Amino acid sequence: MESMASAFGRAVTAHREAVSHAEAARARLRAGAGGDGVSAQASEDARRFAAGMQRMAEGLTPGWLGCRLDAAATALPTGVDAAAGRPLAVRLGEASPAAGSVFGVVVPFVGAGHLAVDSDARDPSVARWLRGLLLRVLAALPDGALRVAAVDGATLGAVFGPFRVMVEAEAWRRPAIDLPGFQQVLAEAEERIERVQAGEADPSVLLLCVAAMPAGAGRTEWSRLAAIAHAGPAAGVFLLVAGYPPPQHPGLEAAPRLERTTHLTAAGGGLFRVSDPPGPYRFSDDGTGLAAPMRLDGSPPDDLIEAVCRRLAKAARVQASTDFAALMPVEIWQESSVGGLRTVVGREGRAECVLALDDATPHWLVGGRTGSGKTVFLLDLLYGLASRYSPDELGLYLLDFKEGVSFAEFTPTAVDPSWIPHARTVGIESDREYGLAVLRTLSREMTRRATELKRAGVTKLADLRAGRPDVAMPRLVAVIDEFHVLFEGNDAVARQAVALLEELARKGRSYGIHLVLASQTISGVEALFAKTESIFGQFPLRVALAGGGGVLDQLNDGADNLPIGAAVVNAATGIPGANRVIRFPNAEAASVTAQRHLLWNARPPGDAPPAVFAGYAEQHPDADPTFARLSPDVRRRRALVGRAVDVGLPTAGFTLDATPGSHLAVLGTSPVGADVLYAAAVSLARQHAPGTARFLIAPLVAAADEAADAAVEAITAAGHHCETITSTQYRTHLIDLAQQSEPGGGQATYLVVFGADAASNLLAASDPITYRSGHDDLRAVLANGPGHGVHLLGWWRTLSRFSDDLGPTGGGEVACLVALNLPSSDIGSLLGDYASEWQSRPNRALLIDRNDNRRTLIVPYVRPGTFDQIDDMA
Repeated sequence: MESMASAFGRAVTAHREAVSHAEAARARLRAGAGGDGVSAQASEDARRFAAGMQRMAEGLTPGWLGCRLDAAATALPTGVDAAAGRPLAVRLGEASPAAGSVFGVVVPFVGAGHLAVDSDARDPSVARWLRGLLLRVLAALPDGALRVAAVDGATLGAVFGPFRVMVEAEAWRRPAIDLPGFQQVLAEAEERIERVQAGEADPSVLLLCVAAMPAGAGRTEWSRLAAIAHAGPAAGVFLLVAGYPPPQHPGLEAAPRLERTTHLTAAGGGLFRVSDPPGPYRFSDDGTGLAAPMRLDGSPPDDLIEAVCRRLAKAARVQASTDFAALMPVEIWQESSVGGLRTVVGREGRAECVLALDDATPHWLVGGRTGSGKTVFLLDLLYGLASRYSPDELGLYLLDFKEGVSFAEFTPTAVDPSWIPHARTVGIESDREYGLAVLRTLSREMTRRATELKRAGVTKLADLRAGRPDVAMPRLVAVIDEFHVLFEGNDAVARQAVALLEELARKGRSYGIHLVLASQTISGVEALFAKTESIFGQFPLRVALAGGGGVLDQLNDGADNLPIGAAVVNAATGIPGANRVIRFPNAEAASVTAQRHLLWNARPPGDAPPAVFAGYAEQHPDADPTFARLSPDVRRRRALVGRAVDVGLPTAGFTLDATPGSHLAVLGTSPVGADVLYAAAVSLARQHAPGTARFLIAPLVAAADEAADAAVEAITAAGHHCETITSTQYRTHLIDLAQQSEPGGGQATYLVVFGADAASNLLAASDPITYRSGHDDLRAVLANGPGHGVHLLGWWRTLSRFSDDLGPTGGGEVACLVALNLPSSDIGSLLGDYASEWQSRPNRALLIDRNDNRRTLIVPYVRPGTFDQIDDMA
């Protein structure tokens, strides 16, 4: 089959011969030779020339490339008239070399060069012609072979209105209508050229179709167009530009001429001059182009465009569909994170959408209403990253502040022991304080990395790792779902979190620390009012799902009416015109489980599961590895009371030694107080050699009976003397302990009082002979006991009774406090700090160590089943 180039060459040769004959005839006429005979012969030659050119034009433009664009064209098959990767010729209009003779004008286009017309789409004939030409190429090439990036700076996209089905099917991007959008289209073409030049194969064609330059376009954009015209054909990028070159203004430099381009120039009367086309075959010897002016073809009927687009859009939807498994690489852990992180998150039309966490887009904002698929998108992202990069290249910090299990997929469970090896910590239904702890951990790591970089004499992680491949410094990604919860209100937690987030957002990119913040909205967060630009300005990549347009610019409505499973991706901080619409697949449970097991089975030897904080979970003493490892081989004994709300859930407790104030008071009406006291007493018993400690257990309230009995059983099993006493015996033991300077023959003595407030009235009574009250003896034990190995562990249900028992010191003799469901006003009066922002809530307590000036939010220890008996702890 004859190639397009050779067939076009024959047509050009015929044209030049005809021009030569016509010039000879005109010369004879000017010389007065032949008269009417010459004129008649010239007309006949013109007709034969036109007929011959028409036959060759029809041969060059089969089917859609040259047919009449009317209703009859609907019957033509699509995708068969041209081949991807091969040049095609297309009909532009009709030329008339003489009255009564016309032929179709055909020039090489996609695969060979570009087209430009100096009038833009504000000229109705140009707008109609653009639509027809676009339809020809679209229908001629195979399905999926052509991607169109449209620009319409004059009619707000109306030129491309009949093609809206292609936009709705996400086969095309929405037309750019302003300068930022135009710049984004240029950037897309430049990126495509760079990828192909770097060796990436892409068989599709990218056509930049500019109906009119947007306002503000100037020398910079024209130069970029010229560069694309030069380098584009080798990378499958072609131009169809109306309004180029733009009118030249006096004193200003003319726009650069586009290489490898056929130029159409308005000649008046609706006619256009056609320049010599690119390539070896030229219409003229002198550069004048086609000998006859051309009238542009008109527009096909809108229903013809829509019929073709519906056919192609259906195929595009099928080809654009994807599933979770298709996002994953063929082989796991084959990528290096030295220069950044990249993964496929979905499809943009029929092409994969690859997003990056690197120096250009170091942090992301993701927005979407409930049910928009935000969690699914995050799972697609995280599994894609974890499958491409090994744990030596990537570490994950995952936080979820809502009631859900977004990130439970990454942790071991009772049903499935597998986990994602990259996860460092996972927070599920996290407390704000836990989120703050994670930010502090990342800030400390950033400081450590900054020191390493300074020692190496470099300023970026990529430079350090390139020069020191032995340095283990993976990129860290912190994903925080419903992040706005962390900043609610304007309390100390919010203020500290804002400061840390701002630091990480500004500096993190240099040290390989990246943030992905997801929420339904970023507006209305009081703590961020003054920091919107300084923080979110560091998040250039925005992903807006259905109902998540708040992460885009206020003037950007690109996310309005998005379907579930679709998202707008904008790498220009959300400004209008930079939107890309993608589709992402649902994370099917079976596929996710299979991928998790694949990663888990490939984990390095000795890999430990992530530190998991589940905000709803109880903490049982026997489930704490630190509690289970307790032994007498310790230097200082600690009363353990729970797990700190911090990364790794470290065990929380108090050191009980000879330091003044080494006593424990648990405060609050919650029955959890009995369990905390149980855990503290049992933990101390395990830190004494059998028989070297004495425990006096006083269960003074019915709510504590079970916990007290369990404590007696556990302490006795540990080999210690354990005596259960009544309130009267409690009073008697206080007298003895207050009078003994070295009680128990040097044994440590622990007085454990469950419901100490129940004995307050008894202690208030004075002895009629000595005039000493029980309060006097209690205060003596508190003041002098630690120096003699005597420690009080008590649970007071009310702060007033605790204050009455301890007297005017205001409880200062007890340095170790666990506040359960006390209001912040009580905490303020107890500590003399009326700015306290403590808010009591179920399954939480405030640990206060006055010796160490330490306040820590903890999950208090409870025995299994305790919360099943509690209706309201708050």
